[in-house]
Amino acid sequence: MTSLACQSLDISIAGKQICNDLNVEIEPGQFWGLLGPNGIGKTTLLKCMAGLSAPDRGGVLLENQIIDKLPRRTIARLLGMLQQHTVYVFDASVLETAMTGRHPHLSYWEREGSQDKQKALDAIREVDLEGFEARSVTRLSGGEARRLAFASLMVQEPAILLLDEPTNHRDMKHQSRIMNPVERLVVKEQRCAMVALHDVNLAARYSSHILMLFGDGDWQAGPVNALLNPENLERLYQCPVETLQTPAGRRFLPGS
Repeated sequence: MTSLACQSLDISIAGKQICNDLNVEIEPGQFWGLLGPNGIGKTTLLKCMAGLSAPDRGGVLLENQIIDKLPRRTIARLLGMLQQHTVYVFDASVLETAMTGRHPHLSYWEREGSQDKQKALDAIREVDLEGFEARSVTRLSGGEARRLAFASLMVQEPAILLLDEPTNHRDMKHQSRIMNPVERLVVKEQRCAMVALHDVNLAARYSSHILMLFGDGDWQAGPVNALLNPENLERLYQCPVETLQTPAGRRFLPGS
C-alpha cells in the first residue's frame, strides 16, 4: 500500500524555521490533521511533501523512493494536492476541467473515455455542482471554483491526498461535502490524507492523527486522542482553550 514519509526533514522559508528533524509517516487508513496558527508554514510543508519544493535537509519518500527523483507523471498517479487558492484563467467547461484529473492515468495521446467522463460527473455531483457541467470555469464563484478543484482531485483518484485548507471560508454544508468524501476514501478505500485545517473541531471530528507546527521548527505528531487537549492547543494558538464533552467526543472552544 502507498505511504508517504518525511525523514529528518528541515524546512525554512524567508529565514523562518518551519520544522526541524520532522519524522512522520502517513500510512493507508490514516487521516492526518495539520494544525498551526496563520503563517506558521503549513502550505510550505505540504508543498515540500508533494515534491513541489525542496527541503533544507532530509527527504520525502513516496513508496520508499525519494520523491524528487520520481517523474511528475508517476507522482500524479499516486499523490494529489489541493492547493490553497484556485483561479481558472483559461476558458473550459466544468466537465472538461474535472476530467483533467484523469490525465495522469492516460497515455500521451489517449482521450478520455466514457468511464472517465462518468467519474467526472460523479465527482461534480458530489461537490454540489450538478447542472454546472457546461458552464465556463471563468464564470464560477470562488467557492464553486474551489469545489471544482476538489472534484478534479477526486477524479484523479490518488492514494495520498494533501489538502491545503479545503474548508476555509466554506459553510457547514460545503465543509461536509469535502470532508466526508475524504473520510470515506481513507476509511473504506484505505487511502491516506494530510489536511491543513484552521478549525480544531473539524480536526477532532475527522482526524485519526495530528501534526502540530508550533513555530521555530518545533512540532509534535501522534494520534488525535493523545494530542488534542487544551494544553497543546493553548501552546499552539497562544490563547485559553476550554473543552466541551459531546457524544461524538471532545470539542474545543476559545476560553475567556
